[in-house]
Amino acid sequence: MSVFNLFKDRSAASVAGMLAAVLGASVLLYYWTAPEKKVQDFIGPPRSGYVLTNFDLDSYNEEGKPAFKLVAPHLERREGDESLYINAPDFVLPSVKETNVPPWTGHSQYGWVNKDGSLLKLQGKVHMERVAFLANPPASIDTSEVTAWPKENRLETAEAARIVQGTSTMDGVGMRANLDTKHLELLDAVHTVYQPRKR
Repeated sequence: MSVFNLFKDRSAASVAGMLAAVLGASVLLYYWTAPEKKVQDFIGPPRSGYVLTNFDLDSYNEEGKPAFKLVAPHLERREGDESLYINAPDFVLPSVKETNVPPWTGHSQYGWVNKDGSLLKLQGKVHMERVAFLANPPASIDTSEVTAWPKENRLETAEAARIVQGTSTMDGVGMRANLDTKHLELLDAVHTVYQPRKR
């Protein structure tokens, strides 16, 4: 049977067969002549939604109380996850429960804050201190790579840490702290020096 006879008979099967052949040929022609996909040539960190210089950032918890404060020379907000990347932040971590307790203040080389401000990373070397109050002597913490939950006033690190309170010095590896309950815990290789009190 010739192609001419197929068109002449016009049966449904023959017409469907011809359409399938034409469709297949057009798909092959499209893929043969279509331009190549554009290669994504951008390599680098995600783009910034905005950049701030010399800024103050105040974050509050669900009760409207201060959770933390950051002051730094440079901040970038990422478009993808809306997190904040910060250079050389000075920070303030106030007590969530007790208003008469002075805050912990400090500095780190870098910082990162997630979208809702519930997670704060203090990266590089980290120094924290709290002034004396009531019967509590001044205290300081020197460590690195701190992960903090400022709305809960908790922090931890897996790195070496030194805690100095009054005349006592504690060194160890790994630290957990609840700044509201004043609970500091060194996890491994702990060495403590207590200076005798003056008589």
